[in-house]
Parts: sequence; C-alpha cells; structure tokens
Amino acid sequence: MDNLILHSISVVIPIYGGEKTISRLIAEISTLTKPQKTKNLNVSYVISEVILIHDCGPDGSAKVIEALCELYSFINPIWLTRNFGQHAATLAGMASAVGDWVVTIDEDGQQNPLDIQILLEEAISKSLQLVYARPINKPPHGWLRNCMSRIAKFLGAKMIGYHGLSKFNSFRLIEGEIARTLAAYCGYGIYLDVGLFWIADKVGDCGVILRPETKRVSGYTYIKLLLHFWNLTLTTGVRPLRLITSMGLLSIVISLSIFIYALYGKYYTSTPVQGWASLLIIVSFFSGSILTGLGIIAEYMAIGIGISMGRPLYVVKSKLTK
Repeated sequence: MDNLILHSISVVIPIYGGEKTISRLIAEISTLTKPQKTKNLNVSYVISEVILIHDCGPDGSAKVIEALCELYSFINPIWLTRNFGQHAATLAGMASAVGDWVVTIDEDGQQNPLDIQILLEEAISKSLQLVYARPINKPPHGWLRNCMSRIAKFLGAKMIGYHGLSKFNSFRLIEGEIARTLAAYCGYGIYLDVGLFWIADKVGDCGVILRPETKRVSGYTYIKLLLHFWNLTLTTGVRPLRLITSMGLLSIVISLSIFIYALYGKYYTSTPVQGWASLLIIVSFFSGSILTGLGIIAEYMAIGIGISMGRPLYVVKSKLTK
C-alpha cells in the first residue's frame, strides 16, 4: 500500500558556515525534487521543499542563499535575527515544514542526500516514526574528537541513563507531525534529540556512509562541544540530581568509615591520629561535594528561569537585513 502513496519530504538545513558547500548540496537535492521510487522497496517519494535557515554565521552564506532562491523554486529561506545555534535553527525549519516526512541534514556535504531513500525505506518497512543515520565508516574527525565523542556517548548511556544517545545524529528522518509538534512545544534549553525521544515511540537507525570532510573550519570548538554535552546532560532528566543524592550517601559512608578507623586506631592499636589533618581532609571533601551539588542545582534553576521567563528559542524575520 505504501508503494502507491507519494511520500512528500521536507529537507531542513541549518546554515552557519555553508558559503562554499551549500550550492553543491542543493544541486544534488534538486535531482530528487521529482517523484521517484526507492531502489529496494519501490516506495514513491519526492522532496517537495528545502528549507534553508540562515543562522547568522560569519561567512557570506546569506548571499548564497538568496542566489539559490532565485535559481530553485523549491527553496524556502528562513532568516533568523541572530545566531541561535544549530538545534534552534533546525527547530525553526521544522516548524515551517509541510511534508509528510522531515529530513534534517548538515550543510557541509558529508551526508549524501541520496541516502534519504535509505532512511525512508527503514521507516516504512518497520513503521518507525524517527530514523537516525548511523555512519558505518570511520568518523572523519581527529582522534581526540572521536575519543571525546565515544566518552560522551558512554557517559550519556551509563551515568545519565539515556541509552538512545548512541543513535543521535544530525542526519535524521522524522515523521512530519512529530517534527512540527516538537517545534511548536520545544522550549528554550531543550536538547533537540531528547525532545524527539519524549514524543517518538518507534525509533530506529540504519547504516550510511559519510563522505570526506570538506576543508573548512568547524563551528564546533571543543569548548562548544563540551557545553553541548552539558546541555544534553541537564535536559535528559533528573539523573544528575539523583547523582548528588548518591554522592551525599557516599560521603556519609566515607565519614563513618573514617570515624570508625580513628576510634580503632586510638583505642586498639595506639596509632596516633592527627586531628588537624583529618579535619582538613573532611572539611575539604564535604565542601567540594556541597559546591558541586549547588552548581548543578543552579544550572537546573537557570534552565527553569529561562523557560518561565518566556525567552524565545529563536526569532524569525521576514527578510534578510543587508
């Protein structure tokens, strides 16, 4: 039955530094804007629109977007008032998407638009609402960044208790209604993929091959990636707060152990116990635990205040400011 349905797809591309890459990517996507069928399951699909979100990057992407709009009728530009970040820009595009499915893809050309049909076949064959592209070749980044990525995913799965983190990827296929619903209700400070897992029940992934990385400076520095992971940690739930409770219980156990050791040394082994040394260690340990707990609680309060104050996730303007 799905073979008889023409599935319309909206492609959402946040643009930050795509001056040299976006034209080639759009040219590739343009070949998919006529009705066609997937290779394996013969599912009919068409890319009905491409939404380019200008996230106020440092290069001349705005002029390239304007030129592409004149060249291709299927492009729908969205101009943000300032740089709000990739996730906010992606949500801005998802809010405007009208297709049966929404595909999010990066601007740098590493992700092949032809792989969209692979994601669509996976979604149709397994009745999935959300499908992530899973790179099957070696990551193109340096060893340090790849190592940090693996550590972040491990911590996300074990410490945060969020096992779906291993599937997160910026190349995704989302059921249209879910994408638009999330874009309408997702507030400030919410990690996009965490929000998707809140409302999508059937989630899967399929393997794709990434193309070579283009020669350009990435907008994600190590500091930004660390902040990105920290935001993910805070928005996945209350696990970090529960970690504070665990640290408190562990602190009590340690303090009781030190107390028992001191009593045993004093009354049974005649071992001298230096009061000032043990006092300094205990005070330092508990002070650090308290400050760590207060810091994490303060981060949660900051997110809550940002949401309650109605701080906008993004703001769209009608035209580009020259």
